[in-house]
Amino acid sequence: MRICIVTGGTGGHIYPALALADSFRRLYPKCKILFIGNDDRMEASVIPAAGYDFRSLHTSGLVGNIIQKGRAVAQLVKARGIAKGYLRDFAPDIVIGFGGYVSAPVMMAAAALKIPTMIHEQNSIVGKSNQLVMNKVDAIVTCYEKCEEVFPKEKVHLLGNPRATTAKESVFDPDYFASLGLEPGKKTILIMMGSLGSSSVNELMTNALKNLDPSLQFIYACGKDNSENLHLFDDQPAVHVVDFVDSLKVYKGIDGLICRAGATTIAELTSLGIPAILIPSPYVANNHQFYNASVLVDAGAASMIEEKDLNEKTLHDAIENLFLDPEQWEKTAQNARKLGKPAAAYDIIRLCESLIK
Repeated sequence: MRICIVTGGTGGHIYPALALADSFRRLYPKCKILFIGNDDRMEASVIPAAGYDFRSLHTSGLVGNIIQKGRAVAQLVKARGIAKGYLRDFAPDIVIGFGGYVSAPVMMAAAALKIPTMIHEQNSIVGKSNQLVMNKVDAIVTCYEKCEEVFPKEKVHLLGNPRATTAKESVFDPDYFASLGLEPGKKTILIMMGSLGSSSVNELMTNALKNLDPSLQFIYACGKDNSENLHLFDDQPAVHVVDFVDSLKVYKGIDGLICRAGATTIAELTSLGIPAILIPSPYVANNHQFYNASVLVDAGAASMIEEKDLNEKTLHDAIENLFLDPEQWEKTAQNARKLGKPAAAYDIIRLCESLIK
């Protein structure tokens, strides 16, 4: 089996794509996998570092003034031609697009070459790249029913995010957990606001975490760009601050999350049934994190505080209401598990097999 995966721009597109590739390798050890992405974004380093072959294109989003948009269209046309060459050389059995503006020209090229195609939409709000190609591809995998408002319903398969499978198969590392200064057996809340953190949240967190029940301990990933915050909690022994946490090593040892509402994080926490307080980032395209979070809130699977409503009191109260109320905690965990799709990667692979046949 020969699989081409195209993805790029952000970790929200890249890491689910890598999760699917890893699952393909486990099921088909002799399969050949080629990634295509942008030459100047994080995929150009992350994907080769993960051990996968990588080919690059140069593309831009359709944003800005008319000159910038015109340049982006010209890049798309050029990239489509280069992508055709990559695909002819590699001869994949299927091409899978995970979004990001680099995805569109490759999916167009694959459709023109009559290669089976599938796209994956991680968010509840459909991205522009996937909208561009949705009528050309053979199948569309989604994580939210809301996507059916945009996508052709006959092509949609609600199978979830491959990172859900990665989280479900993750193994708790007690040595790593202890290295973070945490006490085994104590109720533990993981706080993470993305790889770069959030300076606005970091500032109010110091007071919000004061005077909480001593049965709680926190591991707080403040973000690599906020290392100056590592000493903010020196007088709060229940709060253990680091710049980064390998969440897959601790997920099965924690009792709750305070986090953004990115698609990957939500896939992981629902797969494992982790109760969460979601703080959607308002600085993302189409405010999609708010809509991602709303699905969980409506199902009783999480709490949400919008950043405009976020302050020391709202966060303090939300922590007490969710993590210190055993009945509410258990109900939220159960509802989260109901939304989870821990077999997502393997369900997507089965769909790919059917498209190839």
